[in-house]
Amino acid sequence: MAESMDITPEIMIQAYSIGLFPMAPDARSQRLEWYDPELRGILPLDGFHAPRRLLRTVLSDRFEIVSDRDFEATIRACAAPAPGREETWINERIVRLFCDLHAQGHAHSVESWCDGELVGGLYGVAIGAAFFGESMFSRARDSSKAALVSLVARLRCGGFTLLDTQFGTEHLSRFGGVEIPSWRYKKQLAAALRLPACWPDESVPGERDAIRHEILAMRGGSDAGAISSGDGSG
Repeated sequence: MAESMDITPEIMIQAYSIGLFPMAPDARSQRLEWYDPELRGILPLDGFHAPRRLLRTVLSDRFEIVSDRDFEATIRACAAPAPGREETWINERIVRLFCDLHAQGHAHSVESWCDGELVGGLYGVAIGAAFFGESMFSRARDSSKAALVSLVARLRCGGFTLLDTQFGTEHLSRFGGVEIPSWRYKKQLAAALRLPACWPDESVPGERDAIRHEILAMRGGSDAGAISSGDGSG
């Protein structure tokens, strides 16, 4: 796709709204490029599934799972090299733009904390009833998976209808993720953008309980074989 020029948060919102998303060639580059893949990854919110073991972890006290406590730390952790992912598409320009989007209320993080340390999480962009997942990281077993479960619960509570994962992966397919043609994705996107949705505010009485209720409801549709209990990834 064409190289980006002077990109602002407003241009980012417009681009996401027509199905584009930016990536840098690598962390050292200052360039951004727009992508519009022929196959688009989504995670259907009504088809999400996770094993009971993971749901028990999310509902336990193992992690404190919160949103937007430290957005910048989350995106920088996603950009940090990790085993099997020595290179990243998140450069300083990406960090700055998404932090600006976060300040405007359009970008959010879901974070897993343990003993006062950020050990896993993810971030993305919310527009209308669409959430565009960008990246995730893990420094402890199940920490990013727990954040993903919590994200889905939050999106359901907030009235979101579309969770865009950009590309399909084997990891996300275990949760119900699929790839669909770009034209079908854009129809779903257009419909989601016309709907109102609200990112849950954990400080509002009842919102945290509503998120927990959604996670409890997942147990009825969980597939114990969806993700191997021996999977040590985050």
